[in-house]
Amino acid sequence: MNPAAINLIVFALLILIGWVLIKLFTTKKILHSKANKNKTLTEDMLKQLYHVAQSKRTATINGLAGALKIRKSKVLQMVVQMTQANLVETLNDTIHLTSEGKSYALKIIRTHRLWEKYLAERTGHQPSDWHYLAEKMEHQLSENEISALSNTLGNPLFDPHGDPIPSHEGNIAPVEWIPLPAYPLNTPGKIAHIEDEPGAIYQQILAKRMLIGSHIKIIESDKNEIVINCEGQNHSFSPIVAANISIVPLNSDEVYEEQAKRLSSLKKQQKAEVIGISKECRGASRRRLLDLGILKGTQIEVDLESPLKDPIAYKVRNTSIALRNSLADLILIKKLQLDDNQ
Repeated sequence: MNPAAINLIVFALLILIGWVLIKLFTTKKILHSKANKNKTLTEDMLKQLYHVAQSKRTATINGLAGALKIRKSKVLQMVVQMTQANLVETLNDTIHLTSEGKSYALKIIRTHRLWEKYLAERTGHQPSDWHYLAEKMEHQLSENEISALSNTLGNPLFDPHGDPIPSHEGNIAPVEWIPLPAYPLNTPGKIAHIEDEPGAIYQQILAKRMLIGSHIKIIESDKNEIVINCEGQNHSFSPIVAANISIVPLNSDEVYEEQAKRLSSLKKQQKAEVIGISKECRGASRRRLLDLGILKGTQIEVDLESPLKDPIAYKVRNTSIALRNSLADLILIKKLQLDDNQ
């Protein structure tokens, strides 16, 4: 056989080997991607089934398809697979978690809430982004990574929305929340939980700077509107929005400050005394304020205002410090000099 023919055969073999390798790699990648999608969907369904059970509702194929925005045929296919894996069981037209399925669901919920806590404590992500980012990460962390994350955060019991974080064993701290519409009129309380779904309602609540731990009092309530006072400001909500906020009574050692306001409301020529820093002020921001001497009992006043009044420079212990309004909202004060309009 002449050299040209040999070279041609070798070249053809190399092409064939290359094609086979590419085909194998592509097939493996497709199978891996499909497995990941099925894992993610399984975990999303388990989490949804857990929430449905907690709200004392019943789960159906149609309900899961609507909640997860997927085809009913796909839900049915997944339910069959999850039944074979002993994660769910069906009774007539309803779907229920097995004990194994519940444990798996709690692991996903634990990961989600721990990651939200991490985002709140250790990053600069906005509250409106926490849920979306945690939805992605909850499917990626291993058991060891989840444990390490929990240890890093000090094994917290609650996430930044006030939801209890399941322990490694699946135990959950009990809560006794009262939905805001059902809370007694003119009775001081504090925000213990803010539901982050649906996102549109959560955004409305965030826009009014309603925060976990904020002291509130309902001053008006009827079937169309609920008006509350929260840290010196009155806010109006429809009952359907207010139902996403949960309240608990104040502890015996907590005092409802009738004159409490946010630092951002302080005007020139006014002086105030710091009452405290909101629990929503976390991590580096909280440490910075404490390092600057913003402590309970400290006197504070406006020093300089920028043209757009954001940031504003405040005088604290003979030092001028500039704070954005978003951060000043997290500092509670009691005004010592009030003008006629305050």
